[in-house]
Amino acid sequence: MSLFLNPAFIIALLIAISVHEWAHGYVAYRLGDPTAKNEGRLTLNPLAHLDPIGTLVFIIAGFGWGKPVPIDPRYFRNVRRDSALTSLAGPASNFILAWIAFILFLAVSGGSVRGSAMGLLQMQTNGNPFYELIIQVLASSIFVNLVLMAFNLLPIAPLDGSKIIHPFIPAQYEEMYHEFMRRGPIFLVLLLVFEYVVNVPILRSWIFGIMNPILAAMDAAAGLVI
Repeated sequence: MSLFLNPAFIIALLIAISVHEWAHGYVAYRLGDPTAKNEGRLTLNPLAHLDPIGTLVFIIAGFGWGKPVPIDPRYFRNVRRDSALTSLAGPASNFILAWIAFILFLAVSGGSVRGSAMGLLQMQTNGNPFYELIIQVLASSIFVNLVLMAFNLLPIAPLDGSKIIHPFIPAQYEEMYHEFMRRGPIFLVLLLVFEYVVNVPILRSWIFGIMNPILAAMDAAAGLVI
């Protein structure tokens, strides 16, 4: 059975995706856009946020996406800024969730995050099944949330990173930016092809390049309190 098919990983994934998409909708709502609320997406119910393909890719490959929350930029006072803040809310929520999971993990296990992403998912305990499930859910939550954060920060449409960088694009490159946005899904498919057909680890390098310093910081923090 795939490492990503265990119950703890599925629980962590459902929570991470739900919070990620809810955060988009909530920030958009606070900035004046009621679209997500009106369409029932301002909820933590996983069924409202799961994208079948994105979830399947996450289970198979270890990274993926949820069903995008509908956003109408016409409600925003400052379209560039508010769109970027709405997009940033998703990865930011996963970053916060990862640290919450880390603190709970530390409190429950008294252990270290072991400095590696995959090491988190391979932790074993000798306790009862319920205790082991809790440990595995928390460890998986650290992994899943950091992966979801890092993957979505990739500045390629339709991922969040493509909108987060928009306020920093000079006016003279605006048309080029929008053309890049239109071609974003093609570039993303090509990256997936390079990753799994040609075996060029571009996505893995990006994701673990962001994750591993955070895991190292968590490990250092664990060392301070143990």
